[in-house]
Amino acid sequence: MKRLLACLLLSTLVSPVETVIAQSRPDPPGSRQPVRLTTPRIAPLPESQWTEQHRALVREYAPDGRVDNALSTLLHVPELAEAIMRFVSFLDQESALEPRHRSLLLLRTAWLTHSQYHWSVFAAAGREAGLTDAELRRVAVGPDADGWNDFDATHLRLADELYQNSYVSGQTWTTLGVRYNLLQMVEAVMNVNEFTLLSMMLNSMGTQPNDWTTDRLPTDVAYRVSTAEREPPLVNPRIAPLEGTGLRVSRTFNRHPQLSASRGGQGGFVLRGSPLTDHDRELLILRIGWNTQAEYEWAKHVGSVGRARDHGLEPRLIAEGPGANGWSPFSVTLLTLADELYRDAMVSDETWATITAEFDTRETIAALMTVSNYRLVSMSLNAFGVQILPTDERLPDIQ
Repeated sequence: MKRLLACLLLSTLVSPVETVIAQSRPDPPGSRQPVRLTTPRIAPLPESQWTEQHRALVREYAPDGRVDNALSTLLHVPELAEAIMRFVSFLDQESALEPRHRSLLLLRTAWLTHSQYHWSVFAAAGREAGLTDAELRRVAVGPDADGWNDFDATHLRLADELYQNSYVSGQTWTTLGVRYNLLQMVEAVMNVNEFTLLSMMLNSMGTQPNDWTTDRLPTDVAYRVSTAEREPPLVNPRIAPLEGTGLRVSRTFNRHPQLSASRGGQGGFVLRGSPLTDHDRELLILRIGWNTQAEYEWAKHVGSVGRARDHGLEPRLIAEGPGANGWSPFSVTLLTLADELYRDAMVSDETWATITAEFDTRETIAALMTVSNYRLVSMSLNAFGVQILPTDERLPDIQ
């Protein structure tokens, strides 16, 4: 409570004259070689600590009794594990995408985020879908490698554009749209976005590959992500929202009702089940919204959904970033956490130490989920072209 009061006081005392901007946005994702942990920061929850709630989740999502390291780590927050696994299960079991093309999306996302855990899982699934070892390595090389047909390469390019630009170019959208219907277009985007979310969390928690997997990220391919410059924001939706009342983002996702229903728990945890204060939650959401330049997300969390100013936050300062004057030390750490997750798909040792000195395990995981979930939301909003209302507050004009 004392930290929250201090944050509120500082935010009311800052004037524009005092503001000094170090860097309003971090470097883009994929701009440097990732370094990943080889030991867990948050270990899987041991079976000796499982409650009946944990055991029910294991029965539901690991019916063969083989509990992987991702699920057993997420069990530290069982309601979040339920929300994530419900959506992942939908994407795994009910996807309208061909297994080969979905594998290309997931493997490229694992490479981009440098998720050793996910590569170890997706490589085996890719072989089951018909990918050869040579093709697995070629996924790491990227969409411009020799040997891809145009449709395969476009899946890899979709992942690159979403990860680095938080956007999908017109050419990529059009090429996929020649063969994909609306549901498949939504799923292609959401597969990349969901596993970007999970990679950001698992990388930061240090979740290691399962003992029964042998595939690892290729070590003989240089890490390089290069996309064309992000195009201007859409002024018309690519996927029009359903008619009716309610938020346009909800009505857009509801064009794919099964997917919408299965992913709702993730956002529900962040907005209603999280142990974070309103101040800290909205600070993290708006910072990732700024980094991804997601105008709709920004508008709603400044306005009617997040009501940032009601929680002592000045949106322009959030855009200016952790280098702006007036932030409490812990707010600087939260802004830095959002920036590192955006840029590196993980949290640095220094930031982790500061966060975990203030937050317990549940709060730490909630902070990771807040940024990661709204990275997913931002990329989706930008890709689908969800439009703000004329009365909404736009992104501030800061370079």
